Amino acid sequence: MNDRPKVICHMMSSIDGGLHPSRYTQSPNGTVQDWHEAYEAVHEALAGDAWLVGRVTMAEMAKGEPHRPSGPVSVERPLHVARPGTGKYAIAIDRSGKLHFRKPDINGDAVIVVLGSDVPDEHIAELAADGISYIVADGPEIDLAQALRTLRVAFGIESLLLEGGAGINGSFFAAGLVDELSVIVAPAIVGRVNEQGIVAHGDEGLAGKVQLSLIGAEPLEHDLLHLRYAVTASQTDKQCAAR
Repeated sequence: MNDRPKVICHMMSSIDGGLHPSRYTQSPNGTVQDWHEAYEAVHEALAGDAWLVGRVTMAEMAKGEPHRPSGPVSVERPLHVARPGTGKYAIAIDRSGKLHFRKPDINGDAVIVVLGSDVPDEHIAELAADGISYIVADGPEIDLAQALRTLRVAFGIESLLLEGGAGINGSFFAAGLVDELSVIVAPAIVGRVNEQGIVAHGDEGLAGKVQLSLIGAEPLEHDLLHLRYAVTASQTDKQCAAR
């Protein structure tokens, strides 16, 4: 782990694993807003240098439209650091270059976008003109481990909060890149068939790939429970990787 940031997957979930609070049952001891505020308080207490989400989640915050740079902009590959020394970072995995931004930060956290190699120069020029940092992968698919190493070396990120949807979270877990799982469990259920959970990884799942060890269980206000687990590669997965 010493060549990449520590990665903490930080999520909120219903008791039955649902991710979307708009679908949660109600509680007599707190509202969805109360739970969201508690989640954000733990987010701040974890003190990450950056937080990372996938394209779909970031699109809800970026809210931009495609726009051409107003003047000439040099296109740098594979790395562009827009604002060196910035405090915290908001990172998006956007393999195909579909995200567009209204401004170069999310609530004050400077944006970094991780892109696949086949993203066109005009999109990269748009990001640069908007004051947004980016990393372009060596190939169309993103090597998450390499991206993490670049984030540490180029941006000084030592601790990162992974707060994506099930797919992006699952990719990090499957690659052995998650060091801790932090879950705020809400006193609610969803009860829907095929409700997306915290982590998903194709049809094969993560059986045999990771092991969780409880390191903390703390009751919070509004009947919330904060669970923390250390995450390690399973012995079976280690043996397979060594072959």
